[in-house]
Amino acid sequence: MSSTSEPLLELRGITKRFPGVLALDQVSLQLFAGEVHMLMGENGAGKSTLMKVLCGAYTADEGEILSEGRPVAVRNAADARALGVAVIFQEYSLVPHLDIAQNIYLGREPLNRLGLIDRARLHADARAVMERLNLDLDTHREVHGLGVAQQQMVEIAKALSQKARVLVLDEPTAALSDRETAKLFEVIAELRRQGVAMVYISHRMDEVFSLGDRVTVLRDGKYVATLPAGEATPDQLVTLMVGRKVDMSYQRAERPVAGACLLDVRGISAASGIRDVSLQVHAGEIVGLSGLVGSGRTEVARAIFGADAITVGDVRFEGLPLGGSPMLARRAGLGLIPESRKQQGLALARTVCDNLLLAGLGKLFPSRLYRPRKAHEEGRKRIEQLRIATPGPHTPAQSLSGGNQQKIVIGKWLVADTRLFIFDEPTRGIDVGAKEEIFRLIDQLVHKGCAVLMISSELGEVARVCDRAYVMKDRTVAGELQRNQLSEANLLRLAMHHG
Repeated sequence: MSSTSEPLLELRGITKRFPGVLALDQVSLQLFAGEVHMLMGENGAGKSTLMKVLCGAYTADEGEILSEGRPVAVRNAADARALGVAVIFQEYSLVPHLDIAQNIYLGREPLNRLGLIDRARLHADARAVMERLNLDLDTHREVHGLGVAQQQMVEIAKALSQKARVLVLDEPTAALSDRETAKLFEVIAELRRQGVAMVYISHRMDEVFSLGDRVTVLRDGKYVATLPAGEATPDQLVTLMVGRKVDMSYQRAERPVAGACLLDVRGISAASGIRDVSLQVHAGEIVGLSGLVGSGRTEVARAIFGADAITVGDVRFEGLPLGGSPMLARRAGLGLIPESRKQQGLALARTVCDNLLLAGLGKLFPSRLYRPRKAHEEGRKRIEQLRIATPGPHTPAQSLSGGNQQKIVIGKWLVADTRLFIFDEPTRGIDVGAKEEIFRLIDQLVHKGCAVLMISSELGEVARVCDRAYVMKDRTVAGELQRNQLSEANLLRLAMHHG
């Protein structure tokens, strides 16, 4: 790849708007033949949106795409394929019960003189594509019997069969072992030799420096910089990704000294993939659980709460084993505010009052005799306490805003006398005003002696709100940061294993 040659493909001044959101603002990117171009940025920086514009899933509101210097229209996926653009997403698009050859040429099967599929040629063509990648797989094998890494190779072979000139790889090593990752890198090296231009989205610094020719950083939907990977440093890239937000100027009000250890997680591993996770949360403190998407944060929360079985290690609450089920966790005093409040936290068709009382029915009605007046009074009390904006306690929960729905999910655990709250992405999808109210509520909880474990993709929130934070990487704890160490840059360095 030569920077003096003409780009194979160029995105110039790309802008994309969604209702209330400027997702991309005048972003440009040049891709050269035989280049691995690393694309970096925090979660929400605009990487995926830019690639969706490139592959025709979104249409840009402003800007243009040029192929070898000529402006081209990319209105849909077919236009992108005609330009030779292929994307390997983290969720593969293969048909499980078809074989490898059928998947590679699905919808483009070679036909014989009778108009029937020429199976011999189909498999011969598929083997030829696999050989280009130095892959030795039986093209008659059905895809459902392949491992994740092998399915990924089939996706790449499928892209090559479509004469892809530009290949986009979105976090391709997220689910791969070290050995599988090494094989992928061999394939990428072969594609580079064949002149394929590649966009490689990754949060892993070691991949940036071992694979990349150049690296482009996006932040908040804007282009920040492009520089040769060999001239960049990890600290430089972290600073570019985080930008001006890297400071410790925000000082939240001091909290009382943390009390006794409530939650003690000792070397747990689970079938969900987390391994050897240890952490502690004391009364009166907010402990962050940070890390990039896919690092295992939610899986830790589910294992602690008993939703996922623990295979090794144990979880203790006030020194006693929790027992390994959500019912026992709730009885002990734990509450989980899940990432997906609509799917896992609310009964959407039920009323605000019904949802608020859901976790505390046993406490409110120990005789098991439901008393509507008492339920109504308790519901109104919590609505006022949490300042839930609702026409009344009998309004369906599904009709409220995201921020008010989140308050309901928190409120149901208040009714149950919860002492340890696990918040999984507590501010996702809610507006700035609602976020501040959620933080105020969390602060009130710890001042009353409760404990909070807060999972968040927003590094600024973790740095701003938490007393300590554990950082996850590759489904285990990469490190712990104390209050005086909490900053976006430090969190990001640990998440990328450059501490």
